Amino acid sequence: MQTDLQAILDATMDVVAVFDSDRRFVSVNEAACRFYERSRAELVGCRLDDFIGTERAEADWAGFLEPERIAQGMLENVWDGVQDGRRVVLEVRARPEFLPDRHLFVLRDITERRVLEDQLRQAQKMEAVGQLAGGIAHDFNNLLTVIAGYGEIARRRIGAGPGANELGEIARAAERAGELTRQLLAFARRQVLEPVLVDVNEVAAGLVPMLSRLIGETIEIAMLAGDDLPPVLADRVQLEQVIVNLAINARDAMPGGGTLAIETSVVDDHVRLAVSDTGTGIAPDVLERIFEPFYTTKAVGLGTGLGLATVHGIVTQSGGRVDVISDAGLGSTFTVSLPAAADGTRAARAVEHRAAPQLGGDETLLLCENEDAVRALLELVLTGAGYSVLAAGHPSDALALAAREGEAIDALVTDVVMPGMSGLELAARLAPLRTLFISGYAAEVAGRGALPAGSAFLEKPFDHGTLLAEVRDLLDAPLRIESTP
Repeated sequence: MQTDLQAILDATMDVVAVFDSDRRFVSVNEAACRFYERSRAELVGCRLDDFIGTERAEADWAGFLEPERIAQGMLENVWDGVQDGRRVVLEVRARPEFLPDRHLFVLRDITERRVLEDQLRQAQKMEAVGQLAGGIAHDFNNLLTVIAGYGEIARRRIGAGPGANELGEIARAAERAGELTRQLLAFARRQVLEPVLVDVNEVAAGLVPMLSRLIGETIEIAMLAGDDLPPVLADRVQLEQVIVNLAINARDAMPGGGTLAIETSVVDDHVRLAVSDTGTGIAPDVLERIFEPFYTTKAVGLGTGLGLATVHGIVTQSGGRVDVISDAGLGSTFTVSLPAAADGTRAARAVEHRAAPQLGGDETLLLCENEDAVRALLELVLTGAGYSVLAAGHPSDALALAAREGEAIDALVTDVVMPGMSGLELAARLAPLRTLFISGYAAEVAGRGALPAGSAFLEKPFDHGTLLAEVRDLLDAPLRIESTP
């Protein structure tokens, strides 16, 4: 009968173990031998302390043998701790004193499931925060467009007179705020990228001289470039931002100096960029939060907490991933993996703003912007440059103006996100009219490839010159009409 019972227990997938009151294994099944990586002969007689440490074993055991818990009969719990140097999560069903001086445990290893659940929760949290960040950036960019736009008009009218310096400070503050919202959009993966075929070695090597000045003389930079790296399809400026942010993060981890290593390689059709430091390392409780926006361990005023969040957003939107390995006191390694570009991939053409001697014109523009202050500013700038502007606060009003004016309209300037109808839908209704899309929240536009033929995109906030240059380029370009199959 004993042999039959052991055979039944050995066929069980769950770990079954019997302990005595001294926390020693008395009986185990085959699943227990596989889980603890010991033979039955080696396992019987061992103490639980040998696997989870005496301090944790004593604490768990004291609670397990409390009289009221013994009276409950079968107990159920989840155990989360370190065993043999690795994290283990177990579903535990136990019966204390099921026989005199004998305690039964049935364990199910759910470590992998718990890791996947943690990753899912983290992904959901990052997505929720990203959506919030993108929404904040949208409203904030509208405000910045108005602040910076009217500030620019005021500076031109005042010239070098009283108040010019103060307006200059307002302009600089608006520029810094614009950079902050761009970082938010990068984290939220809502910025419009300009992907081109990029040689990661060339980009990283080109940044080394600048990084040397940025991180100081006490830190040595080592560039270890892999051979025959295929190109990746990425936004070059954003990729440079990733490397700079990781280098700054490494610098801050090495206040006493050290080595910053930038290494590139190819692994499984992915180009890897690893940035390593010999700094203080990252504590485990900090490690799981480092990509969250505004989370920082730096003192107030020494960091916004957006550097690594920006890295995460840029890399993810580019189709890659970023991983980190860190040991306290031994430094950290951040590894960015980007898919290698497929053969024959055509890079998206980056927009090159040509120098135009005259940015204004006498054409008629249809302007649709639901934010009153932004619409009034744009109308002021465009009419000041000589254009005739038909302004509408809602897409339905814009359609009515277009129906009334007909072919007299030369181009449409429209926000992307508006109530009732998006700018993309409005442009489709007015096709083939040339269109300049403007937005502080480009979630609806994954890239310029998603825009209608012959259109352009301008991200808020922007200065007057950039707006006028985009309008002029749009009007001067040949009208392109998408053919239908």
